[in-house]
Amino acid sequence: MKARVFVTLKNGVLDPQGKAIGHALNNLGFASVGEVRQGKVIDIELAETDAGKAKAELERMCEKLLANTVIEKYEIELKA
Repeated sequence: MKARVFVTLKNGVLDPQGKAIGHALNNLGFASVGEVRQGKVIDIELAETDAGKAKAELERMCEKLLANTVIEKYEIELKA
């Protein structure tokens, strides 16, 4: 089973990288760009075939390593 994990900063946490991206886009002439938040995408392939077990295992991975849950949130997307 394949999974994709999206990790982004929680609302209210300053995102200097996102701010720099937004500023650069504005300077390149993309005036309609407002706030920009950046994050990371992690693709993982699991041997697990049960979706419930896979999601639980991925949540443990996120809590232990993939996301700093003090300042980041994560979303898990399972793919068949």
